[in-house]
Amino acid sequence: MKLIIRNCFDSAREFVYRNARPLDLARWHYHFERGGPKHLLSVLRAYQNGDGGYAHALEPDSWNPNSTPIQTWAATELLREIGFPTGTHPSIRGILRYLESGRDFSNGLWHNTVGSNADHPHAPWWAPGEDGKGRESFNPSAALAGFLLRFAPENTKGLALGRQVGKASYEAFMAWDFSDEMHTLRCFLRLYEYAKEAGNPLGFDLDAMKARLFAQMDACVTRDTALWQSGYVCLPSTFITGRDSEFYEGFKKLADAGCRHIINSQLDDGSWSVNWAWADYPEAWAVSKNLWKGSMAVDKMLFLKRMGQLTISAPRNKGVYTNKKNLSEIDL
Repeated sequence: MKLIIRNCFDSAREFVYRNARPLDLARWHYHFERGGPKHLLSVLRAYQNGDGGYAHALEPDSWNPNSTPIQTWAATELLREIGFPTGTHPSIRGILRYLESGRDFSNGLWHNTVGSNADHPHAPWWAPGEDGKGRESFNPSAALAGFLLRFAPENTKGLALGRQVGKASYEAFMAWDFSDEMHTLRCFLRLYEYAKEAGNPLGFDLDAMKARLFAQMDACVTRDTALWQSGYVCLPSTFITGRDSEFYEGFKKLADAGCRHIINSQLDDGSWSVNWAWADYPEAWAVSKNLWKGSMAVDKMLFLKRMGQLTISAPRNKGVYTNKKNLSEIDL
């Protein structure tokens, strides 16, 4: 049976235009309506503080206005999504400054949560420890170390820090099993990717790391597709962004199933279910849930595009998508 992706795309577009925050609308324009990166980078900088870090619910599950490593990591993921501006761009220079500052860093790692999260609406997993302090973790430290390896200039504190944390992260990954921690595992994947892009400055055994990544990702991804709709589980798109992903061939069938799942699980309003919830702050959660829906709509259409299932041909800078005939079909 053939399902037309066009209907899925058009419904998602309507939801994004009606509900998404300006950042995700800018992402939509960039990926699907040939918008340039300048506007997207400008909107993203609204989430950046004077210390160079990011905050303000960029990752919508924490409303802390203070810069945190997790929110700063979220900014690096968006920058990666668009191929990164130059290393001298203010967004990247600011991130380097924040990471070099030593804030929210102890025992050789950046903190996964920070104490000031408690003062603002947040999901329970972003609550500080019982002592009210932050908790260090390889999530997001491994990914942030990789970012420094790629972007920090030579002979800087940032590069030295990236080398220190990168080495510790690599050694931990090669020694321990993270297959039950999908978010942490994705950070190790980023470290691997950044290290390759930077020319492997720490001399990682990249072949061994790649094999170990594949084995742990293979164990982490949920294969029972019936659980994808209702459970908070690891989807193939957690690690595979499209056909050009280095690990795509090993997850081809699951990634193809992910395309079918996106189309079949779309809600009537053009969005997708958010399969988690906060324990507290019900009013704030209602807002964050809608923010997530806008972000997820872009994510899912981008996955279809990068899987070669979505073809967009719209004039650059027109600002709207109108040519529905250029959307492909897939067998479902």
